[in-house]
Amino acid sequence: MPNAKENYIDKVIPALKEKFGYANVFAVPKLEKIVVNTGVGRIVNTFKGSEGASGELSSIEDIIEEMTLITGQKPQIIRAKKSISGFKLRQGMISGLRVVLRGGRMYDFLDRLIKIAFPRSRDFRGIDSKCVDEHGNMTIGIKEQMIFPDIPHDKVRKIWGMEITIVTNARIREEGLELLKQLGVPFQGK
Repeated sequence: MPNAKENYIDKVIPALKEKFGYANVFAVPKLEKIVVNTGVGRIVNTFKGSEGASGELSSIEDIIEEMTLITGQKPQIIRAKKSISGFKLRQGMISGLRVVLRGGRMYDFLDRLIKIAFPRSRDFRGIDSKCVDEHGNMTIGIKEQMIFPDIPHDKVRKIWGMEITIVTNARIREEGLELLKQLGVPFQGK
């Protein structure tokens, strides 16, 4: 069992029961899923002019491979539903990649994100508590994939960023914020 899952069962549940006065263990908020997104539209447009379609596909395959190393799960390819001329986007073009993590992989990813990736990021001073919405979900952006040690630095061809959304079943913002603090998410000034 990942360390974050053990921590949730052993420490977080009793702490949240005491703070919010839950009578039942099942009323305690928990993590439902972690969604990792990345947009590849800019990368597709950059490579299209220089290398053609083969450069575009190899670049997307590199990102898929790196995202698989980071999350432990192969990403789903997201295609454009409509053409948008302002973004040079045509219907059916690849516009992004998405991974939805649940269960053990979710806790393993959260553990690596908190203990390894955040400390490796440049000038990291903690996450702003404004990243947590009114339902207790947190969304953060990461500018480069290099903060994860799973990526071999010598084979990286393109730097790309990602958006990580941690979804909880908390009813209000305070419950979600306290759950994330108890799980070890480093917030600013705390």
